[in-house]
Amino acid sequence: MTTPRLSVTAARKEFPGVVALDGVSLALAPGEVLAVVGENGAGKSTLMKIVAGVYAADAGEVQLDGVPVRFAGPGAAAEAGVVLIHQELNLAENLTVLDNLFLGREVTTAGALRLLNRREMAGRAAGLLARVGLPADRLYARVEALPPGEKQLVEIARSLGTDVRVLIMDEPTSSLTQRETETLYGVIDGLKATGVSVMYISHRLAEVKRCCDRAVVLRDGRNAGELAKADITHDNLVRLMVGRDLKQFYPKTHRPEPSAPAVLTVRGVRYRGGPETPASFDVRAGEVLGMAGLVGAGRTELSEAVFGVRHITAGEVLLNDRPLAVRTPRDAIEAGVLLVPEDRRLHGLVLAEGVGFNLSLPNLAGLSTALGVSRSREAEMHRTWIDRLRVKTPSAAQPVGLLSGGNQQKVVYGKWLARGPKVLVLDEPTRGVDVGAKAEIYALIDELAGKGVAVWMITSDMEELLGMSDRVVVMHEGRVAGELTGTVSEEAVMRLATGGAAT
Repeated sequence: MTTPRLSVTAARKEFPGVVALDGVSLALAPGEVLAVVGENGAGKSTLMKIVAGVYAADAGEVQLDGVPVRFAGPGAAAEAGVVLIHQELNLAENLTVLDNLFLGREVTTAGALRLLNRREMAGRAAGLLARVGLPADRLYARVEALPPGEKQLVEIARSLGTDVRVLIMDEPTSSLTQRETETLYGVIDGLKATGVSVMYISHRLAEVKRCCDRAVVLRDGRNAGELAKADITHDNLVRLMVGRDLKQFYPKTHRPEPSAPAVLTVRGVRYRGGPETPASFDVRAGEVLGMAGLVGAGRTELSEAVFGVRHITAGEVLLNDRPLAVRTPRDAIEAGVLLVPEDRRLHGLVLAEGVGFNLSLPNLAGLSTALGVSRSREAEMHRTWIDRLRVKTPSAAQPVGLLSGGNQQKVVYGKWLARGPKVLVLDEPTRGVDVGAKAEIYALIDELAGKGVAVWMITSDMEELLGMSDRVVVMHEGRVAGELTGTVSEEAVMRLATGGAAT
């Protein structure tokens, strides 16, 4: 048999009070794409960090091309050709794309001065950006000015500039739309052709089926099973991941009335820094309105304008047919228009503070008495939402930054649901969330719609869009390109998203 490019044998890792890995083993062949899947907390990230030198295993062995290795750190792993692309991006936001692509491995001129050879770096960088579908004019843009999807592509491009033998991708498409995802598939196919091995972590099971040769499933820090490509199906993966069948992954018990009134109406809205074309649409009571579009289509920016983050320069927003003056997010919150942001860690949570602190923060007025915050009322609110949303936390005092992605997302939902939303705006509602937590979030969305809440769901996950939406609005270059009702197809969505006409 061919010597595996990478093999992990009986890996074990403990943290205080937690066994993260308990005897996990896997092997990766040269030029193979291996999916490593499992719920949050299954041990995937811990395993990847051991392979990439971030953690040292307490027991077990890692071999690279048949040779035992124990990397002193990520730098040593990268020098050996093992590169990890984290889900939470590690880019220097204040630097340009070019600087990030060569950070730590800059090209210099010959001679004693050893000046940066920016011409050489720019030439190489343009080729790297082309491989991931980014235009060359991004080279000198600051990373902080890029949308999340383009930042993800920059991170991937940076890894391609190394002499990589094993590339580990942790949720690489979490910020990408379908077109960027297809570009990534092409990159992966090219890596396979050159013998590079890829370990691919994703909660999007359709991606696993599309681009992976095998799937290794982890559950509770142990090997739960392995699937050959022919056996990779949604049901098989879910069964191994959670130990049970998920009968209704996309529940649709709510049935919106076709004649239901519009709760939120966006009429001819333009906002500062946005496109000249105004945007108009509405969200009705008890419906889930899905909003699709490619990265840069303006979906997130439009939601931020409605929420008061961006200044509206033209048009109007109506709530129950009455003009809604939103100058700041506080105005939107007071009116019951609430936003679950795309980046929960940056915009949705105070990571260093506890779960309870985050739940209380936007609800202090309702928890207060003449003497200050009622601690008993606050504790009751914490218990209610932790229990109702099944947030896995040892206590309300647990820093929210220590929770899994799915549980962090539940805390963001909880703080808003405690206010009783009229309109709930969900920007990438299950980004980086495992399959079990996704099912719970979908059930929650369905429940809210059933109670008459107007749900505006912005998503780049095509399965999620088609599975949960009652109606779909598609954006292209800042404008509403069309609306789809009834049985919506992926082809129809992508036709509008790329500037085509509805059929």
